Amino acid sequence: MEALRKFRYFFVFLQLKNFTDICNFIQISMDLIIDVGNNRQKVAVFDAAGEMVAMQIYKSLNMEDIIDIFYVYNIRRSILSSVIGCNVELERFLQLSSEYHRFTHNSKLPVQLCYATPQTLGLDRIACAVAAHQLYDHHSSLIVQAGTCLVFDFIDSDGNYYGGSISPGLNMRLAALHQHTANLPLIPLEKIDYFLGRTTQQSIKSGVINGTIYEIEGFIKNYQSRYNGLKVLITGGDGEFLQKSVKDSIFVGSNFVLKGLHKILQLNAEYILA
Repeated sequence: MEALRKFRYFFVFLQLKNFTDICNFIQISMDLIIDVGNNRQKVAVFDAAGEMVAMQIYKSLNMEDIIDIFYVYNIRRSILSSVIGCNVELERFLQLSSEYHRFTHNSKLPVQLCYATPQTLGLDRIACAVAAHQLYDHHSSLIVQAGTCLVFDFIDSDGNYYGGSISPGLNMRLAALHQHTANLPLIPLEKIDYFLGRTTQQSIKSGVINGTIYEIEGFIKNYQSRYNGLKVLITGGDGEFLQKSVKDSIFVGSNFVLKGLHKILQLNAEYILA
C-alpha cells in the first residue's frame, strides 16, 4: 500500500511542468470536499483560488482512499456532507488531520433558509442553492438536480431559499415500472428520438424520458411566469442527458454540489479556528 501511495504521488508530479510548479504544489494549502450521496460518493480537492484540481467518484468510499488524498495533496481544510448518516472513523480522521467542518443546516451560509423544516432539508439542495447564488447573485434561480431524484430548488435574487419539489429520477422511474408490475421489463436509460412508442420498451422509454422532460419544462414555465429574469440551472448525474432537450436552461455540470460545498467551507473556516 505504501508503494502504491508513492507511485500515485509520483504520477501527480509527472503532470507538473517544472520545478516551480512542483514547489508550488507542495506548499499550496488545499481544501478537501466530501459529498456522500445515496448511491455514490464524490471527493474533490480545491485550491485557494476556488478551482477544483481533482475529483473522484466512488461507489464505496473507504479510509484508504482518503489517506491517499492526504498523502498526495497538502490538505488544510475539509468539509463533509452526507445524506446517509455519520461515519465516525472518517470524521475522526478529518478532525485530527485538517481544519474540519461538518456541514449541517446550522452551518453559516451566504443564503437565507426560508424552508419550514430546515432540519429535514437535503444538504445537497442547500449546497446547490449556495452555488447558484454565487454564480448569479443578482438573479432568481431555479436549480434542477437530475439524479436519483428529480429535485427543483428555488432561490430568489435576494438570496432567500424557499424550497421546491421532489419526484423520482429517470432510473427510479424505470425501476418502479418493473418492480411494481408483473410484465413490464427493466430497461436501460438510453436517448430516444421519438414521441410515439410502438413497442412496450419504446413506450416505457417515451413515458419516462419525455414525461420527465415535460415535467421539467412545465415547472420552468410556471416559475418563469412568476419571476422575471429567472436563471434555470441543470445539474446532477443525468443533467447532461436531459439538458439538450430542455429549453431555456443552462447545464452547470455534474459537480455543482461540490462547488457549493467549497463555498460553505470557506465561509465557515473562521469558525473552525475559533
